[in-house]
Amino acid sequence: MADHALHHDDHPHGLAHQFEDMPQQKESAVIGMWSFLITEILFFGGFFATYLIYRSYYPEAFFEGSSHLDIPLGAFNTIVLIVSSLTMAMAVHKSHEGNKRGILVYLTLTGILGLTFLVVKYFEYSAKIEYGLVPGLAWHPHGENSPQLALFYSLYFGMTGMHALHMIIGIGLLIWVFVKTAQGTYTAEYNAPVEIFGLYWHFVDIVWIFLFPLLYLLGTQGGGH
Repeated sequence: MADHALHHDDHPHGLAHQFEDMPQQKESAVIGMWSFLITEILFFGGFFATYLIYRSYYPEAFFEGSSHLDIPLGAFNTIVLIVSSLTMAMAVHKSHEGNKRGILVYLTLTGILGLTFLVVKYFEYSAKIEYGLVPGLAWHPHGENSPQLALFYSLYFGMTGMHALHMIIGIGLLIWVFVKTAQGTYTAEYNAPVEIFGLYWHFVDIVWIFLFPLLYLLGTQGGGH
């Protein structure tokens, strides 16, 4: 009984029974997350490849479609996500220090920035609906390039919509990490979940950094609707 109690006391906080030590557990978690992110890269890579192929086929229609996107709002959202990557990195840094309050503060800031991004996307989408630029829902353009323009907006909503979905999932995960942090689950020795979540958040931010120039900066003039 005494030996069992001693073994229990020596068991590091947060170490799952199938791992020998904390470094092995963290390495396994990191490899798992990177394996998942590789599948996500392939997923978004299909979107990017499709977009670039059709852009080469229908350059005029794609330039026209891009000119209707709101560059200032897109640029604002880009800045928002870049700053959120910084606050997420600071949350991970504070987790390495075992600074519970610091983690909570930076997670809160990251969540606020993520929600800001989604609110801006809501207004962007609302404007597209108002001006009839949603294929299959409200489509008003009937010019010569209408079918190709609809293709551009189908890709626009598909790519940005999937990105927004990943952001929503990220905010859900952030809430889970926040609650666990508030409960005192993470320490300087056990902080892998915060770091792993940080990888996911940075990935979502990087995807947008590619989406913004591909979609918003294609047209010869921005703003518009």
